Amino acid sequence: MMAVNPPSRWVQRLSLCFLMLLPVLFSGEASAVSEVESVRMWRAPDHTRLVFDLSATVEHKVFSLSNPSRLVIDLENARLKANFSELSLNDSPIRKVRSAQRNGKDLRVVLDLSANIKPKSFILPRHGDKSDRLVVDLFDRQKAVEKTFEQVVSVQHGKRDIVIAIDAGHGGEDPGASGPKIGKAHLREKDVVFAISKQLAAMIDAEPGYRAELVRTGDYYIPLSKRRDIAREKRADLFVSIHADAFTKPKANGASVFALSRRGATSETARFLAQQENDADLIGGVGSVSLDDKDEMLRGVLVDLSMTATLGTSLQVGDRVLKSMDSVARLHKNHVEQAGFAVLKSPDVPSILVETGFISNPDEARKLNTHGYRQSLSRAIFKGIKEHFYSVPPAGSYVAYVKHGGKPSSSGSATEHVIARGDTLSEIARRYDVSVSDIQKVNRMSSSTLQIGKKLKIPAS
Repeated sequence: MMAVNPPSRWVQRLSLCFLMLLPVLFSGEASAVSEVESVRMWRAPDHTRLVFDLSATVEHKVFSLSNPSRLVIDLENARLKANFSELSLNDSPIRKVRSAQRNGKDLRVVLDLSANIKPKSFILPRHGDKSDRLVVDLFDRQKAVEKTFEQVVSVQHGKRDIVIAIDAGHGGEDPGASGPKIGKAHLREKDVVFAISKQLAAMIDAEPGYRAELVRTGDYYIPLSKRRDIAREKRADLFVSIHADAFTKPKANGASVFALSRRGATSETARFLAQQENDADLIGGVGSVSLDDKDEMLRGVLVDLSMTATLGTSLQVGDRVLKSMDSVARLHKNHVEQAGFAVLKSPDVPSILVETGFISNPDEARKLNTHGYRQSLSRAIFKGIKEHFYSVPPAGSYVAYVKHGGKPSSSGSATEHVIARGDTLSEIARRYDVSVSDIQKVNRMSSSTLQIGKKLKIPAS
């Protein structure tokens, strides 16, 4: 009979180490289970967003089923801790939410649908104080909008409204900056700026020749680039983004107005704020997988050229708004600051960002929480906007019609122009589609020097 040699000492040690590691390996596998800790839902005009707050990241799969219409969301190695019954499904395409465990470890969530949707999902990793999240967007199937010829040409009569797009910052799962506790809850930036935006919109709509378009009409998140796109779709003459500052020191205070900087921020505070606001896409959830907004070289050059001209107008209107706000609020800086806010990067719509005050400052937070103070701020912002557009009214607008004695500036007859601060002969000539030399000839001008308040005769174009 052959003798069996005992295992060598290194084999014995290896076996012992493996046995000691087994509990650790199994505990690691158990801890990898992700819990759905809460579920939130927001309804936007064109889609419904579901956000699953997770204890750890998960692999997931989303697919549709028909007859009846359903959307299935499978989460690997996950279990449900949240309660779907707390979701308000009103005004959404979701009739009912069901869930069950599969294969003893996976979680399946089924959405029973009452309308056709186009789903999109992505994982957002932990960021700041936000946990890992699974975001599921249910986009409404778009209906074709048809317009009659009369509807299309109805505004082309030289009396169109000046359109102001008002963007209330943040929204939905992105609350923005948090202020001190007032009553039972902390003041949230998204609520304050939405209230100001609605008050400002009401003032604009009440003024003849102006129309307001709210970019965000409720409590939901819109990606920063989409906010710019909405303003362009509305054919806005001006984009105004409303925010409330926050800083690491509660003593920081004062309102600010920003325009886009093409070379960087003009101060450390501006740089900090720009980083905070641009970071909102990581909180609100854009996904960061789409390349649709990436420009090729030629496209980038063309956009850059257009943006240069737009930036000049942005600085002009921003200056008037800032000076007007000085009568209501303490200013953080007495000039328009510039920073790389993504929301301001529209190539053809003049854009400003108004920081209405520091929500991190207890005194300013209390003011921002009152209707009267918000009304005063809104009135000051609109006053600055009106001053700018009266000085430089868009051709064919009602404001231009009134300014030029009841005659549309686009008519073929000669008219008069009252010189305002900031006017130049080249800008006036471009506005009325005439040459500088023709203006000088009609007015017998020997130089290009202009006197504020003087009337210029504008020859027919």
